Parts: sequence; C-alpha cells; structure tokens
Amino acid sequence: MTPLVLLLVAAGALAHATWNLTIKRAGTSGAGFLWLTFAVGAVVFAPFGVWSLAAEGADLWRWAGFAAGSGALQVGYFLLLQKGYSVGDVSVVYPLARGTGPLLSVVLAIVLLGERPGWPVLLGAAVVVAGVVTIGLAGGRAGSRANRAGVLFGLAIGVLIAVYTLWDATAVTAGGLPVVGLYWGSLVVQTVVLAPWALRDRQLRATAIAHRVAVPVVAVLAPLAYIFILLAIQIAPVSVVAPAREVSVVLVSLAGWLWFREPHPAQRLVGAAIVLLGVGVLTVG
Repeated sequence: MTPLVLLLVAAGALAHATWNLTIKRAGTSGAGFLWLTFAVGAVVFAPFGVWSLAAEGADLWRWAGFAAGSGALQVGYFLLLQKGYSVGDVSVVYPLARGTGPLLSVVLAIVLLGERPGWPVLLGAAVVVAGVVTIGLAGGRAGSRANRAGVLFGLAIGVLIAVYTLWDATAVTAGGLPVVGLYWGSLVVQTVVLAPWALRDRQLRATAIAHRVAVPVVAVLAPLAYIFILLAIQIAPVSVVAPAREVSVVLVSLAGWLWFREPHPAQRLVGAAIVLLGVGVLTVG
C-alpha cells in the first residue's frame, strides 16, 4: 500500500470505530435514530456532494442507479447493526461482521471484478480475518443469549458489508462516479427510504433530544469513514483495502473491554495483534 492509501485506511478505521462505539453507547434502536443520522448527514454533505457531481460532470442517470442500490443496502446494514448492538456485545457483533465482510469482499473482488491479488495480499487478508475471528470467538458475557444472538447478527451484517462494498467499489471505479457525490446520493436515498417508518415514530422528537450528541457524531463520522475507504479503493484494489480497514476491529474490541467491561481481554489482545500483523503484511504486499 502507498502512504496515501495507508493514511486513508487509518483515518477511515478511526472514524468507523468511533461511530460504532457511539451507537453502542447510545443504547438505542429503531428507525427514528437512524433516520435522524441519515437526514443530518444528507444535509451536511449536500454542498460537497453536489459540487463533486457538477465538477466531474457525472452521468446523473448512472449516479441515480448506483446511489439507489447503495442507499438500500446501507439501510439494511444499519438496521441490522443497530439491532445487533442492542441484543449482543459489541466485541462479538463487530469483529464477526468485520471479519466475514472482508473475507467475502476479497472472494467477490476476484470473481466479479477480475482482481488478481498476489500471494502476499492473500496471505495478509487471511491473517487479518484470522485475527478478527480470534477476537470474535472470545465471546461476550459467558452463557448469555446475547452472545449467540451477537454471532448470528455479526455473520448477517458481514454478508451485507461484502455486498455493499463491491457495489460501491464498482460505482467509483468502473462506473466513474465521484466518491463524495455517490455517497451523498446514498444518504439521500437512505433518508427517503426510512422516512415512512421514522416519521410515524411518536418518540422521534424525544430521540433527537436524548441523543443530541450521538446523532451528529454518527451522521458525520459514518459517511466520512466510508468516503475515506472508497477513496482508497480508487487507488488500490478492493482485495487490499477491504481487509486492511479492519484495523478498526482492534480499537473496538479494546474499547469493548475497557469501556463496556466486556470479558476475555487476553484473547482480544491476541486477536488484535494478529490483525495488526496481517495489516503489516498487506502494507508490504
């Protein structure tokens, strides 16, 4: 990886870990909270999205199609993620999701995008996934239903991560769309899709007040984290970027132990070390 790709991946991982921990700490679920983050994000990123589409002369029909698909996939992802965090430990759901996602992303990038990563990249990706799974298998609170539910949600979320990663990667590479313009369009779609459910929520105003800090944090950092990764994908192959971004798992797993008092710190530290080793192999490869 070039220094620029490494910087983008690191910035994306930090932002990603921060907004995931913010959602977990908020302890809320449902369409209302998510819709508020989508709506605020759509407004914040609107000037940048419109400017990027105009500056690059993007094909608006192509943009609308890719944005619609991206928005629909992202709504499904956020709903599953939020529900998973409400019933399971963050250090179970997050690592399993982030381990399954890049593994499938690498496979799909080879099959669908024709990428041909060398053995160092494949080895690095395998090491990252092994580290993530090590963290995930540490489990949550012993004997709890939350642990089993967290595993199931983590795996389901991982599948969605792989699908939307490949979809959006195609949009900004083969489709030639600007990264910020694409994701701003995705945010608009997310806001529209979720509006019928969110606006029927009688607690929407109360949710906005109760989570007046969490909403803007997630609204800004969630898109920004993904924009950094899509910019990296424009420079480096998906099979490299998708596993490398999982350094965020190290941050979340450690925070789950220190912040939320989730158990088995020793296994989480071993898994974190394995993830960092894999990212190091990817950097060299």
